[in-house]
Amino acid sequence: MGEELRHQIEKGVINFLDVLRIVSPGTSLRAAIDDVVRAGMGALILVEADGIEDVIDGGFKVDCNFTQQRLIELCKMDGGIVLSGDLKRILYSNVLVVPDHTLPTQETGTRHKAAERIAKQLKTLVIAISERRKKVTLYYNQSRYELTNTEDILRRTNETLRILEKQRELYDELITNLNVSEITGLVALSDVCSVLQRIQIILKMEDLLKKAVVELGQEGIIVRMRLREIMGDIDKTKHLILKDYTGNSIEIIEEKLDELDFHNLLDTTTFAKLLFDSSPESSITPQGYRIIGKTSLTEQEINSLIKHFDNLNSLLESDETDLIKIIGHKAVSFTQDLKKLKEQIMMGKKV
Repeated sequence: MGEELRHQIEKGVINFLDVLRIVSPGTSLRAAIDDVVRAGMGALILVEADGIEDVIDGGFKVDCNFTQQRLIELCKMDGGIVLSGDLKRILYSNVLVVPDHTLPTQETGTRHKAAERIAKQLKTLVIAISERRKKVTLYYNQSRYELTNTEDILRRTNETLRILEKQRELYDELITNLNVSEITGLVALSDVCSVLQRIQIILKMEDLLKKAVVELGQEGIIVRMRLREIMGDIDKTKHLILKDYTGNSIEIIEEKLDELDFHNLLDTTTFAKLLFDSSPESSITPQGYRIIGKTSLTEQEINSLIKHFDNLNSLLESDETDLIKIIGHKAVSFTQDLKKLKEQIMMGKKV
């Protein structure tokens, strides 16, 4: 996070994923933490913030460059350690931490109680290492997170990736079916809902994996690459489907989608009622943004066509003369693109 870390912590503008990056595998801080755990030692590590000197007592001022070895050596003492906001220096060691004891805490151990209260009081990052349980707990503002062993995260992440790959295969089948339905003018609301349901499930799984990738640090590079491959253009497809079937209500629909849990996502009737206020069996006609977007037309030309023809069915039934009036000489190449696109879709090919 560099020089900005201290200011971001003080302003409370970093999220918990940023906090996880600070202690992810591959960082000097994480290497030191792992060594402390392996050595069977406990520790209380605070990141500097406004008011830090009001909550520490005793100890001694170190003010030296941060190194993995120095932190490990200082953790051999009982007191807390204070790091600079940019994590480049060790400021204090062996300090007694005296937070506001009126602040509520869910912890039972003395070290972890102090850590939670300091994090809440100063809105900073505090790391507590339990020598008995060999566990590392992060506290930032009101948040608490227990670090998981890297091998366990990798195992769980690989399992989730396999499930995500299967979901992607199901999505590809559903989007192929929707392509055929749109080209033939036989779209049922259930076709649209099935694709959107699968997209939302995939996006929720992506969020879980993104968090794991951050926590894995350098160990998560391959997972990050595979996740990017699986996701492809799903976000763009979702936006175009919503544009095709909801018009100007995209933001409202997206908010509703984000609020759905896995249970409601799997119930097509509830899904269709909530998003479209209709039954899954209802017929529905796309405007055509997604399908026409696969041709060589510009966005402006696509908008002009859809504004004129109103929907995809009418556009597909038009002749070249009608098209020339709107997109001029490009009508010929567009007609050829559309013919080729129809053939690919009807053959079940991915477009």
